[in-house]
Amino acid sequence: MPNRRFFRWFRTIPLMAVAIVGIVSALYTMAPSALLRNVLFPVHHREAIMDSCNRHGVDPRLVCAVITCESRWNDNARSSVGAVGLMQVMPETAETLILQGYTDADAYDWGNLSDPATNIECGTACLKFLQDNLESTDQVIAAYNAGIGTVQGWLDGEPDISSAITYPETKVYLVKVSEAYEIYQQLYDEQLMPR
Repeated sequence: MPNRRFFRWFRTIPLMAVAIVGIVSALYTMAPSALLRNVLFPVHHREAIMDSCNRHGVDPRLVCAVITCESRWNDNARSSVGAVGLMQVMPETAETLILQGYTDADAYDWGNLSDPATNIECGTACLKFLQDNLESTDQVIAAYNAGIGTVQGWLDGEPDISSAITYPETKVYLVKVSEAYEIYQQLYDEQLMPR
């Protein structure tokens, strides 16, 4: 009898070890995506982002990438030059977008750019304006940082924006937002639902 018990335990222990390793491996494979989504590349204000992106035809994952790089999802972020909120919108940009018909003057409280929905609407409308006037996502990202006139000047005779940029800050910005955009595309679908 003792030999039979020994052989049962002898088979059970390796099977349990394999099962434990399998469970740990499965958890490890799932954890990085969840960790990336929840900590480093989250989505907040999903409804406001989707509303604005659907209205303007902008990829919501690009909006999330811009928000991540501009404010790290801080509704009350303010820059030293006066940019406000999640997407770091300048008050003058909001006024220009209203005058050009990219946003509805009556739909939002434009005096409160710290409001997430208002800020997201303005930033998304700005991305739409840039998409309408530039040829690539890289150009749009660079122009969101440096301005459309500056980017158009850099592009004069130079097809590749990444090599034409002369502002070190914009070079870094283009890389950061592009990388964040790629990660958001890997982690979320077009409706900002986790993959």
